[in-house]
Amino acid sequence: MDANKEWLNDPALAGIDKAKLSFLEKLFVQSTSIDMTNQKEMLPFLLSLSRLSKENNISFDKNEVTLIYSVLQKYSGKEDIAKMEKISSAFHFR
Repeated sequence: MDANKEWLNDPALAGIDKAKLSFLEKLFVQSTSIDMTNQKEMLPFLLSLSRLSKENNISFDKNEVTLIYSVLQKYSGKEDIAKMEKISSAFHFR
């Protein structure tokens, strides 16, 4: 996902806590430098993501994940969607 933050203003996300959306925004910024096909890069990123979510008491229920994923797909290119699928599969989302 590029620097475009238009997805954050999608009306479908109105019911999602702003702290969760802020966390996701940071995640996407950090993920731009990660090669998701490279296990040596991906694993530390995912572990860091898990740690940060616990430290910030951020968690998403299945409905939130599904909603956020559908919104992100509207604003993302194929490469970004593939990256999201890789991350979500690592955490057994969707």
